[in-house]
Amino acid sequence: MTAGQPGSFAVLPALRGLLPRGGLARGSVVAVAEFGLLCLALAAAASADGAWCGIAGIPEAGVLAAAALGLDAGRTLLVPDPGPSWPQVVASLLDGCELVLLRPPARAPAQVRQRLEATLRRGRGVLLVAGDWPGAQLRLRVASQRWTGLGDGHGRLRACCAQVVADGRGEAAMTRTRWLWLPGEDGGVAVADPADLPFDVLQDPAASALHMVIG
Repeated sequence: MTAGQPGSFAVLPALRGLLPRGGLARGSVVAVAEFGLLCLALAAAASADGAWCGIAGIPEAGVLAAAALGLDAGRTLLVPDPGPSWPQVVASLLDGCELVLLRPPARAPAQVRQRLEATLRRGRGVLLVAGDWPGAQLRLRVASQRWTGLGDGHGRLRACCAQVVADGRGEAAMTRTRWLWLPGEDGGVAVADPADLPFDVLQDPAASALHMVIG
């Protein structure tokens, strides 16, 4: 894996174009609209490079799927259900892990967010939130997706082509959009070439404006 710029954690090559530093900035909160492969993909390269990771509040997290992307299961701490004391659990994870993936059970009050962000800055790690986190430096979401592999009512899903949008505050204020295989047929994450998309981007209203971005 290639490291990100100083002060950031590396991400998979396909994700670098979505992030202002080409990596996850230390001390930052990154919010992904909902839990899915994108969350695990964001954590995979840092883990493969030796970072300790924690996953809290996501009992369905597919560690095997993340391991296929490069996440080191031996350096991953799982807390499927942190319960009502989840802020304290997450604070402890931030003290011991460089990257923590969290799905809060409810919208975090401002005081809770401030305390966790202060802990995060002291440790220079990254808090990756599956869900909403007001004030997150970077936000990502899957705006649309298309699966390949199904014919006329039959077949097997093989790969998903996803339109991922990133924006945020400060250096992340400029909106970035990429089409990614998430996952590709090999289970990995890769940039989708317009010529290989499972639809015509020039005819798709949601995609036509993005053709020049990824072309």
